[in-house]
Amino acid sequence: MLSSERSVRDILAHVTAFGARLEGNIAAALVKADFRKESRGEDSPPVTHYKLGNEDQGFFVEFLAPLRGSGTRRDGTPAVTTSMAGVNVQKLRHVELLLIQPWTVSLDARGTEALTTPAEVRLASPVTSIAQKLLIRNLRPPEKQAQDVLYIHDTLELFASDLESLKTEWRDRIRPMLTKSKAGSIERLSREQFGAVTEVIRAAARIPADRTLAPDRLQRACLYGLEEIFGGE
Repeated sequence: MLSSERSVRDILAHVTAFGARLEGNIAAALVKADFRKESRGEDSPPVTHYKLGNEDQGFFVEFLAPLRGSGTRRDGTPAVTTSMAGVNVQKLRHVELLLIQPWTVSLDARGTEALTTPAEVRLASPVTSIAQKLLIRNLRPPEKQAQDVLYIHDTLELFASDLESLKTEWRDRIRPMLTKSKAGSIERLSREQFGAVTEVIRAAARIPADRTLAPDRLQRACLYGLEEIFGGE
């Protein structure tokens, strides 16, 4: 659990929209709240996760920002990370989609030492999360592509009984906020990327260690779910 309510609120106070100036030291607030810093990869600065709890019961925090331009520096090295407010931030394409029509979740303070009063947290909509994964897939290395495919499958499975509501959210609330070109790309990719079983889909089916997934079943489930959300009337 987090060590103090003040530490949690210090962290939440820094959460802001992309492009806004970040002040203070988020890293110090995370350490104060018992998060452990872990650096990954060879980028400069390295991608950083802040972990809380153990592998089975814990979770991690990472910070993202939009990747614009070529993604490389003048010397040819990748420019996919940066530092802001004391934390390393990973830059990704199309991540600004996640700020469109977020869901608000109320956290009840009962039964936890972290909060003594209720708090509201904004979460990316599953619709924009899937849309962002569709747009970046071909820009990612094969192993990351497989992880994204599994993420899409598991998200669709989680919301399988509510696909009609997600379709309404896409049609009425999210699509009107996108350019015609970007919305069309998302709808096209939702069909193209799962039109047949591919090596990426086979790799995604092999990832889970706690269940067996057949590649053809994964492909058909994704194709059906994506058509229900992003397909025509």
